[in-house]
Amino acid sequence: MRLLLRCSPVIFLILILGSCGRGVSRFSDTGSVPDIFPDYTNVTIPVNIAPLNFRLAGEVEKLYVVFEGNKEKIEVRGKDKVHIDRGKWRSLLAGNAGDSISVTVYAFRNKEWSRYKPFFIRVQHEPLDRWLVYRLIAPGYESWSEMGIYQRDLTSFASEPVVDNRLLPGACMNCHSFRSNDPSDMMFHLRGNIAATILVREGKAVKLNTKIKETISNCVYPYWHPSGNYIAFSVNNISQVFHSVRDKRIEVFDSKSDIVVYDIKNNKLITAGLISSDSSFETFPAFSPDGRELYFCSAAKAAQPDNYNRVKYSLCRIGFDAGAGTFGHSIDTLVSSHVTGKSVSFPRISPDGSCLVFTLSDYGNFSIWHRDADLYQLDLQTGEFHPIVNVNSKESDSYHSWSSNSSWLVFSSRRTDGLYTSPFFSYYDRKGNFSKPFMLPQEDPDYYKFTLRSFNVPELVTGKVRNDGRSLLKTIGSPAKNVNFELKN
Repeated sequence: MRLLLRCSPVIFLILILGSCGRGVSRFSDTGSVPDIFPDYTNVTIPVNIAPLNFRLAGEVEKLYVVFEGNKEKIEVRGKDKVHIDRGKWRSLLAGNAGDSISVTVYAFRNKEWSRYKPFFIRVQHEPLDRWLVYRLIAPGYESWSEMGIYQRDLTSFASEPVVDNRLLPGACMNCHSFRSNDPSDMMFHLRGNIAATILVREGKAVKLNTKIKETISNCVYPYWHPSGNYIAFSVNNISQVFHSVRDKRIEVFDSKSDIVVYDIKNNKLITAGLISSDSSFETFPAFSPDGRELYFCSAAKAAQPDNYNRVKYSLCRIGFDAGAGTFGHSIDTLVSSHVTGKSVSFPRISPDGSCLVFTLSDYGNFSIWHRDADLYQLDLQTGEFHPIVNVNSKESDSYHSWSSNSSWLVFSSRRTDGLYTSPFFSYYDRKGNFSKPFMLPQEDPDYYKFTLRSFNVPELVTGKVRNDGRSLLKTIGSPAKNVNFELKN
């Protein structure tokens, strides 16, 4: 013991590491935090997330990584990647929930080891909903080939299709949506030569034709009423044009759009003049958690495409009576484009009603193609709003949704390469603070480097989507049920 006390601090550390027979015997300190991908340095994670496997940037021959908390410790070896045992990882998180884990990376290059400064991962007690449902699609513009809606178990790396177009050649499916994170109540649209809306309730599917003489188009962007008796939609005349300049690729815009609400029990679309005005573009509806209000985005009508960059949407709200199926008689403007000089899209309210997050971009409503698109939060009590600095990046940060416990936000971002969207998660602490986001973990950290698909419309659900594939395929192939229409007020 006396000999150990007389040793230098460096030698003392070497002896400690070497005592277990697995540590590093000699090393030099880099004095810097490791450059890893995905960037999991100093993030906050849920107690039930899959292992955060990562790779170290640059040429490296061997890695030795120590994950250590107050009650658990993991030692991992690899080449340039870290693959963490799932069982040990689960135990590590469970033993350190509500606390932080330190991560120390050692890299072997040019016949010597170097040690990086440790970084920390905060583990929150609040779990993330176990399943994430998303669409995988090539980032094209005119057509699609292999695509589908998939679900991923966030506690592991298991994923499987909910529905894909291998048995539906040439078909596109989009805008999947769930009632209050419940996987048993779901809808999605089919496009192409079998255009329809597929509604699934408690495992039973029905095919709907929502393009009728009173509507602009088939139903588009959806949002379920918490009761499960209604789904709000926009109906849009959508067009796209291409830029000839280098920094911009495409513009997607509406030349017409209205808000309608599908009354499931009575099989009819209902609307009112205030939300389907000829002088305005209305889109992106979202019900409040109590179902008494309908939020949406609205912009003054303008000729398209001539005025594509002058159309700017405000965030609005109207009352809704679910018992009578009627709308309020006035509209509140919560975030005005005349004040911001910008355009709102995708309003989403946390299930506990404490926070509304929306996307703000320079103009238009298809923010996923706008590099300037950022996420903002609105305090529904004070009416104050501001950018979520910890979450936003220099690339597009767009479509987002909440976990059922209001603790986690998942959103789409192009921050890794400016081309492909990937899911990121951020913790919300109920005091108005969001944590540094972390990327959806993959078993192979190089997954995002080689994939040719974008993750689209990430939605968190509390359980696995369980559909009978044969029954669903039979429904898709059946004649669509026509919906009725009623103009209220």
